[in-house]
Amino acid sequence: MTKPIRWIVNLSTVLLVVGMLAPAAGAQAKKPAAKAATSAPAADLIDLNTATKEQLMTLPGIGDAYAAKIIAGRPYKAKNELVSKNIVPEATYKKFSAKVIAKQAK
Repeated sequence: MTKPIRWIVNLSTVLLVVGMLAPAAGAQAKKPAAKAATSAPAADLIDLNTATKEQLMTLPGIGDAYAAKIIAGRPYKAKNELVSKNIVPEATYKKFSAKVIAKQAK
């Protein structure tokens, strides 16, 4: 192989490798932004102690029966009491725990 052709082949190989790695680096850079979007702002949190049945049913994994159990189990000092009082299973709780709060009455 002549020197100019070898140089072109090497350059093409390098560009191919860099092109394959660039999308992977871009995907990794986007992950922290997606993670930040999963936690709800405090104003958007649903209060377990005051939410209506309809509001509770907007949470993932919460239907009519679980919403009724949540309301019947009030008041809550902490949101994790939903699991400790056997109101909802832990797997279901993990689906919506970032979207709820248990505010205390003043």
